[in-house]
Amino acid sequence: MSELEKELKKERKKINIQKIILGSIATTGLLSVALVAPNAIQVLKSFGINKKLKNFKHDANRSLSKLLSTGLVVFIEKNNKRYLQLTEKGKLKLLRLEKYNFKFQKPKKWDKKWRIVIFDIPEKKKVKRNNLRITLRQIGFVKLQHSVWVYPYDCEELITLLKLDFKVGKEILYIIAEKIENDKLLRKYFQLPLL
Repeated sequence: MSELEKELKKERKKINIQKIILGSIATTGLLSVALVAPNAIQVLKSFGINKKLKNFKHDANRSLSKLLSTGLVVFIEKNNKRYLQLTEKGKLKLLRLEKYNFKFQKPKKWDKKWRIVIFDIPEKKKVKRNNLRITLRQIGFVKLQHSVWVYPYDCEELITLLKLDFKVGKEILYIIAEKIENDKLLRKYFQLPLL
């Protein structure tokens, strides 16, 4: 597995654990702190992931710490027990994760064109910029350079929606390219024919 694939897999795992924790809290309203890891494991099993996840409890605790430190969840006391509750910010984050957590349907035959998204979002919009990167990664885009992302299939309508959603229309460009220099790794990653 290439370094790029390992990095993407690690990022997806982290996002999935956060989504599971946020979703578990949202479903129950309040979630006992002691139930976070077991509840998340049950959710994974319901998605058909039956294998035991290596270091899952550690990963769940690390994700929970991140959710607490970023203000997405808070501790509350009820009947002398500690519970987790979603904040408004956490509810928005969960909606965003659910909204963009999908993959495009691959066409039967690749049209041999690359879809490239480049953006130049200023530092004052750092949160939007980071959320855009996360969304592109979840869709399946691969980062070529810091603000240059590539995908092999038509996604112009989605990029238009992202521009509207993030309110950064002028800062994002959508490009359709016939060739990318040295694209062998990209073709391999997307399981496209090697020329």
